[in-house]
Amino acid sequence: MTWIDKLERRFGRYGIPRLMVFLTGIMLAVYAADLVLGGQILPMLTFNRSLILQGEIWRVVTFLFLPPSSSPIWILFALYFYVIMGNGLESAWGCFRFNLFYLVGALAAILSGFLTGYASNGYLNMSLFLAFAALYPNHQVLVFFFLPLQVKWLALLDLVYYAIALVTGTWATRVGVLFAFLNVLLFFGGPLVRNLKQQLGWWKTRQQFRRNNRRW
Repeated sequence: MTWIDKLERRFGRYGIPRLMVFLTGIMLAVYAADLVLGGQILPMLTFNRSLILQGEIWRVVTFLFLPPSSSPIWILFALYFYVIMGNGLESAWGCFRFNLFYLVGALAAILSGFLTGYASNGYLNMSLFLAFAALYPNHQVLVFFFLPLQVKWLALLDLVYYAIALVTGTWATRVGVLFAFLNVLLFFGGPLVRNLKQQLGWWKTRQQFRRNNRRW
């Protein structure tokens, strides 16, 4: 039994179903309110370590609800895809495990914000995409609304982009990227290590078989 299994047995009843629908609803409401009030809402919700330490503690959480874009067309597409990802992960893992995945990513983003002074929900949302691509690699999306492409190829491009950011980015960027993907490592690191061990064992067995045949 893994640590996730133990947590689920104890706290599984507290899981929030359809979490991503709830979160994207808040993002859309924030976007609409900011649009109506002429851009006065978003600056009040961003993560700012200095202002948090001065008493604006809501910023610790509210940056998670910032919309992903300022374009009316793009934001609808992005939020719709967030819902697809969230529902897909919840369908594969169950309500509690998806909640846990998001919570770990959110806490990591907050921690990186206090370390560097800046935090964004962009890396967190990207970790959702990588998890979705790992579970549904052949799911197709329409890039630029007309080009069908499987998400595994988009995920590969994102991994290359973030690898470059780790090498060439600032210290704050590196911390943000690494912390935002802690949830991915926690959920997929174990199976990945076991798979690598299996491949290594298979390779050793094959090499031993070849050496034995050479003796004959």
